[in-house]
Amino acid sequence: MEFDAKKATEATVKWIREWFDKNGPGCNAIVGISGGKDSSIAAALCAEALGADRVIGVMMPNGEQSDIDMAELLVNHLGIKSYVINIKGAYEAIIGELKFAGIDVSSDTIINLPPRLRMSTLYAVCQSHNGRVVNTCNLSEDWVGYSTRYGDSVGDFSAMSSFTTKEIRAMGRYLGLPSELVDKVPADGLSGMSDEDKLGFTYEVLDRYIRTGEIDDPETKKRIDYLHEKNLFKLRFMDCFVYDGVEVKA
Repeated sequence: MEFDAKKATEATVKWIREWFDKNGPGCNAIVGISGGKDSSIAAALCAEALGADRVIGVMMPNGEQSDIDMAELLVNHLGIKSYVINIKGAYEAIIGELKFAGIDVSSDTIINLPPRLRMSTLYAVCQSHNGRVVNTCNLSEDWVGYSTRYGDSVGDFSAMSSFTTKEIRAMGRYLGLPSELVDKVPADGLSGMSDEDKLGFTYEVLDRYIRTGEIDDPETKKRIDYLHEKNLFKLRFMDCFVYDGVEVKA
């Protein structure tokens, strides 16, 4: 079945509006703006659902950000309020304290600390602006766990988790976003690599596999299945031990 971007966008906008009516009447949508397609489309969906005056974009460079002009393009295109909050000082302070404590800081720590600091920053803005934090992940990223636990993987609501990268792009075009944002090569801005280089396969291959189960390369299928199974815990509420020796009456 061919993807209907108009129908999907209108349904998502309606869902966002209803979610806020129930979970945050009058609240603002707080979006971390990276300059990539996902945060751009998430912000555009919220602006369509709530009005631009209830969307706040937060740009959070770690020192210098080479593509911050793309984030500014999105903010200006939508006409939303925005802040620039540089996380470099906080990042360097924590890394410095880890080293001072005698910890051999791993490359994964260096890569994943910034998104966790960004999420803390978003919630600080959220609590100071009567807000709700927008999760900007899509189905393709969630499928293979391409997000940081307690970083960009979280938020108060997720409007795009049912849509693949290809479908999200189509929705961005329907929303009238600049092509520079919709078609920008996806990169995490952390590792110095594109998403596809780091994953080892293209989103086109992944999206086709998700929607049809079809894939040409057995090794790529094996890698996707491995990543999917390995990262399913990121999509669950944390596992909790249920002790049957006590009762809950409420």
